[in-house]
Amino acid sequence: MIFWSRLYISVSLATISAALNNGVAVKPPMGWNPYNAFFDCGWQGKARNSSGGFTWDTTTIPSGIPALSTFIHNLGLKFGVYSDGGAFACDFVGGTAHYLGTLGHETSDANSFASWGADYLKYDNCYAVSSTDFVDFNPPILIEPHYTTMRDALAATKRPIVFSICEWGVQDPARWPASAVGNSWRISNDIGPPASWDNLFRIINQLVPITQFAGPGAWNDLDMLEVGNSGLTAAEQQTHFAFWAAAKSPLIISTDLSNPSTQTLNILKNPRIIALNQDSLGKSIAFKRRYTNDHDVWAGPLADGSTVAVVINWQNSARSLTFNLADVGFSSAMGTDLITGTSLGKLTNSFTATVDAHGSMVLKLSGGMAVAQPSFTFYQAAASTNTLAGGASTRVVNSSVTVVGFIGEGGTLTINGVDGGSAGGTKTLSFDYINGDFVFTNTDCSNCRNAFISVNGGTAVQVQMPISAQSWDILFSGYLVTMAGFKAGKTNTIQISNPNAFAPDLSRVGVSV
Repeated sequence: MIFWSRLYISVSLATISAALNNGVAVKPPMGWNPYNAFFDCGWQGKARNSSGGFTWDTTTIPSGIPALSTFIHNLGLKFGVYSDGGAFACDFVGGTAHYLGTLGHETSDANSFASWGADYLKYDNCYAVSSTDFVDFNPPILIEPHYTTMRDALAATKRPIVFSICEWGVQDPARWPASAVGNSWRISNDIGPPASWDNLFRIINQLVPITQFAGPGAWNDLDMLEVGNSGLTAAEQQTHFAFWAAAKSPLIISTDLSNPSTQTLNILKNPRIIALNQDSLGKSIAFKRRYTNDHDVWAGPLADGSTVAVVINWQNSARSLTFNLADVGFSSAMGTDLITGTSLGKLTNSFTATVDAHGSMVLKLSGGMAVAQPSFTFYQAAASTNTLAGGASTRVVNSSVTVVGFIGEGGTLTINGVDGGSAGGTKTLSFDYINGDFVFTNTDCSNCRNAFISVNGGTAVQVQMPISAQSWDILFSGYLVTMAGFKAGKTNTIQISNPNAFAPDLSRVGVSV
């Protein structure tokens, strides 16, 4: 949820022809919002005026919203307002404030916002179900129509207004698709306050299956920035900012800027990281590889033909970390450290650097030489030759996909007759799975499930698999894991289990050849 009283934001209003096609947010919006720093909310009035129009709190804003808008515009900035697609807006007092919401007043309120000179509307989701249902993460109604109604009302004003929809990731908005509804959409519940590394982990996992939906005029919104606030180390704040930028999330500063630290400014003003966010190609980084409890690798293309790679250190201590270029498809490339601006010269096969706890590498790779990708022999999880035990069972997803579920809590899947080739040894495995176990609060594995993989009865290795969607019918394909212990020939076994919880539902496993 977002409880904003006001938002001053700079956005691009250049013409576009894709996504929502309202001509704005060609690049991810960047700006400032007071929420995480001041916890303020409630600029709205609590009653409409005699003609049913939207009102503001005259004590908080005695000069009025139009005057405030003029002041902001005179600073050379764009001006944004906040409202809610429910009976009342969100608040900090358990839903008892009853600030004005816009549900049922979309046309009137859109006209008011436009007449005030609004350039941006953040549209929240409190009281969306009824006037007595404050926050509902599993509403009994479809919430998309609340947003399409406001989209159309804004369009009718003929004023270019960035439409930022804030549905907290409820009902998998990227797949509506939200790109036809708003210029950005929240993919998850709030990042805070308070800020925490666990919140970042939850949001990063939730992004994994939906990076492909972002593009010019339509952006996955990972929520406001916590850079400058307590709760995150300097390294965590740097990782947070760089990842949000490379994922093409709106970059909305939300800290007290009246006296920012040098550290805060150094992170927020890094021109190379900002350039990632504002790159004209508008392609988000995508998930490439997770080395469970060690590091993630994400990468994406840039307009100049180069690639950005973001490598996150999941460990709780500073250490030497090695990035394998093959994880982003290269054997070699010219490298630049985008955090420091240092030219790294030609990188061949790998790059090793000391990375702080929860810190990151952010590398621009140019002139990359492609590396041959592994090929796989695939084994269907539901094949009759496999062994399902302890409650594991098959489930038909559709005419072409059958999975094995209830792996874990005593249930196991053993894939038999796996070919280890002529030499055995270490193999790359490729998993296709379904994991719809999404969450709005932090858990032991927020927006992920653990599987434990064992080859030929050897020690099981933990593998942490992010969600594939918010439903149990969408596959995530190509999750890679490196496993040792294979023997030559076709008598190998791969067992998947989880002693304490359930693993994802598995469709198939590929073994490199």
